[in-house]
Parts: sequence; C-alpha cells; structure tokens
Amino acid sequence: MLAAGWRDAGRRVVPQQEAVRDLVIEEVATGFCGAVLRVEKKVVTLEDRHGKLRLFPLGAGFLLDGEPIVLVAPRASAPAGRGRTASGSLAVADAPARVARASRIFVEGRHDAELVEKVWGADLRIEGVVVEYIEGVDNLAELLAEFKPGPTRRVGVLVDHLVPGSKESRIADAVARGPHGRHVLVVGHPYVDVWQSVKPARLNLPVWPQIPRNIEWKHGICAALGWPHDDQADIARAWQRILGQVRTYADLEPALLGRVEQLIDFVTVD
Repeated sequence: MLAAGWRDAGRRVVPQQEAVRDLVIEEVATGFCGAVLRVEKKVVTLEDRHGKLRLFPLGAGFLLDGEPIVLVAPRASAPAGRGRTASGSLAVADAPARVARASRIFVEGRHDAELVEKVWGADLRIEGVVVEYIEGVDNLAELLAEFKPGPTRRVGVLVDHLVPGSKESRIADAVARGPHGRHVLVVGHPYVDVWQSVKPARLNLPVWPQIPRNIEWKHGICAALGWPHDDQADIARAWQRILGQVRTYADLEPALLGRVEQLIDFVTVD
C-alpha cells in the first residue's frame, strides 16, 4: 500500500489526443460524430458528414475509434529547418511578392482560381504570376486577341474536361494553330469539373459519384452526397466545403498537379 502509485493501481489511464484538423471523433454525451474543423479558445468545432457544425469544450468525453480520449489543443509545431509551401515547393521566408509579370494564367471559373490560389498561391506571388478566371473557354480566341500574347507576354490556359473529341479540345487545337499559338499554352485535366480533381478520400468517398449527362453536374453531385442544392448559394457552400478539405498538393489528383506546374513553368520562362 505504501508503494509509489498505489492509488492508481488498476485504474485505466485515458490517453490525450490533440485536436488536429480532420480528426474524426464522437462526443459521448450527444453522440455527435464529426471531423475537427478548428480549435479556438479551448472549444473545438466538429463538422459531421452532412455539413452540420457543433461546438464542444476540449477535455474528456470523446471517443476515437470507439475508445475514450481526452481532447487537447494541438501543440504549435516548432520550426524545423526550411518549410514547404502547399504545393510542395521550398518556402522562401519573408520574401515580398514580386511585381506582376505581363504573362498570365487563365482558368475557366472562380472555383478553379480559388483552388490554384490555395495550393500554388505562395509560389505564384514569388514568381509574380497573376491568375484570372475567364468564365469558360468559348470566347478564348477573342480574349487572346484582346490580350495580345507575345514572347514576354505569355498566356497559360487551364481547361476543364480536355479530352479527345470534346469542345474544349477543339478550341485548344484552334488556339495552337492560330496567330498566338507560339505564346499560348492550353492544357487541361480530364475531369468534368475541377471539383473532381480533389481526391475523393478527402471527403470520405471511395470515388466521386457518376452523374447522368442530363443532370447539371454540380447539382447532381450535391444531390448524390445528400447536400443542399436548391440554388447557387448551396453550390457555393458545397464548394467551400470541398475546398476546406484541401491542405496541400497531396490532396489533389496528379492529372491536375502536372498541368498547373506546366503552366507556371511556361509563363515564367524569361
């Protein structure tokens, strides 16, 4: 009885677990199960698979894989050597953004631009490359005629669903044969929409759902996942939910990664 630790003999020690982003846990009292979204002032926000948010105080009362844990705030990681950007490039500490080049990268829509910014934004600012969304490629030839590409004024274009026989591939071929072909590079990924370039595992999906051609793709995806899809505000919230799961290049499909890197190289050649 007088031995050290005799009071704890036989007592189960509940392990501590840092509330790192995307950790899936269950709150015992309510049965609410969700992924860690953020931790602020000793309060954790969980998001379930339907997008519902709940706030809980850190501490005991959580389960991880069915086992009790004590949830604690994540420790701030100490800097260890030179870090990396979200794209995997070596980070440049305290580097000012470069004055914008004349060259540009065009993407089809706002979601494409937001995804490129989230993963490659730091690299683009170092290189002085501006990304513009052009709301589709149907008027690409007119935009290029207005922009007037040249040797020091290159344009890289990222296109959705660039597959043989598609409308997008015909537009890309026409640009390559046109008067600006030497100074314009059009590349694309095979996905119907840039949403699909996010690995489905980031949304706890084995694969992205297949949507019939007679259904608008984004609305169909939201319906298949059980997400609201009545209006454009619902679609915007769905995209923010998807984008929120992207942390680094590792969360994206290689078919998109290679194309964006190719465009950056093309427009930064001096």
